[in-house]
Amino acid sequence: MRPDSTRPDSTRPDSTRPDESRRPGIETAARENLAAVLAVDIAPGEIQPDVGLTGTYGLTSLNKVLFLTSLCRDTGVDTACLTEDDLARMHTLRDCVDILSRHVPAGA
Repeated sequence: MRPDSTRPDSTRPDSTRPDESRRPGIETAARENLAAVLAVDIAPGEIQPDVGLTGTYGLTSLNKVLFLTSLCRDTGVDTACLTEDDLARMHTLRDCVDILSRHVPAGA
């Protein structure tokens, strides 16, 4: 049997479904942290949510680590919650926001 990621969102357990109420704050933090590590000069609001971070913005693997570390710090997500599978699926800003939304602690 495949993991829950193969089921539609409506049938996923609550622990794997993104928390939409926290999404705007996570997206803002993601945009700011991503803009801070990119080699290209881009305003956080200009980052497109559905384009490849590596191909479009030149995000390197080291800068991805720096981006995710600072994003987790700013959103209260324990980096230990992120799996290799989570990291492998983070190709776009939207991917990052969706995945981190599942791990934001209550009250953060």
